[in-house]
Amino acid sequence: MYSQLEKIPVSVLIPAKDEEYNLPACLESVTRADEVFVIDSQSSDRSVEICESYGAKVVQFYFKGGWPKKKNWSLDNLPFRNDWVLIVDCDERITPELWDEIAVRIQDPNYAGYYLNRRVFFLGKWIRHGGKYPDWNLRLFKHRLGRYENLKTEDIPNTGDNEVHEHVILDGQVGYLKNDMLHIDFRDIYHWLARHNRYSNWEARVYYNLLTDNSDNGTIGANLFGDSVQRKRYLKRIWVRLPLKPLLRFVLFYFIRLGFLDGKPGYTYARLLSQYEYQIGVKLDELRQFGGRLNQPVPTEKSLSGAITKEPAKLS
Repeated sequence: MYSQLEKIPVSVLIPAKDEEYNLPACLESVTRADEVFVIDSQSSDRSVEICESYGAKVVQFYFKGGWPKKKNWSLDNLPFRNDWVLIVDCDERITPELWDEIAVRIQDPNYAGYYLNRRVFFLGKWIRHGGKYPDWNLRLFKHRLGRYENLKTEDIPNTGDNEVHEHVILDGQVGYLKNDMLHIDFRDIYHWLARHNRYSNWEARVYYNLLTDNSDNGTIGANLFGDSVQRKRYLKRIWVRLPLKPLLRFVLFYFIRLGFLDGKPGYTYARLLSQYEYQIGVKLDELRQFGGRLNQPVPTEKSLSGAITKEPAKLS
């Protein structure tokens, strides 16, 4: 067991861009790690200054489109001095109890990685219902053995330079940690909406791929009898084919999965998820209309001149 003063041989990887509100609490929560890398995307706020004040190593990532994105690039290129890496987003916190557990579990030679469970907080309240908990994420693993899956979304613009909801494919046995990590975003609803506007671009492409391509090559796969993440991927293949998904998502979250027990934050979250589902659907229609691409330029009169014969205006 490591004492509170000893560093735990884990390298923390934090992807960031303009996160001055979230970074102090995040960095404070990972001070027990042996080293901390913050992979920044040319932040225009005080993010870099804050990171350096905590002794974190700041590396700039310059995204040129395509694949890999930020996390996989970091796993391929950063000079980690530890076998184990812990991926932490800026709005996440690693509790002392979780660090104690990590210190013990990384010594087990039978495991190459561990799932962490997240508690998502929204408007100051833990969203315990609605299917938001448990929320397992493979975040702690031996960095040489794991990489994020490619869901073939890199051709879609305006999704950001970081992997969104891709999962890690790991060559080795995976376990589950008992203590939770915390997801607490100190930014306002404006940022939640802006982030999910980007996510819906990505999600629409994932939906489109599920409807047009059944290949699981390079992904964690969809398996009803697999782990929790593979089961979700299997159910998603069914979900994308259902009608009225915005309404279904609200009903599923708020009523069937008891989101109403989380009070007003639960209701607000359910409404926002329903809106998010509507955005995905609209963008999926756009992908279908334009052959798998978003944000196509509107045809000009000149480009249509060969296909449309103008009729003279009629006088009434």
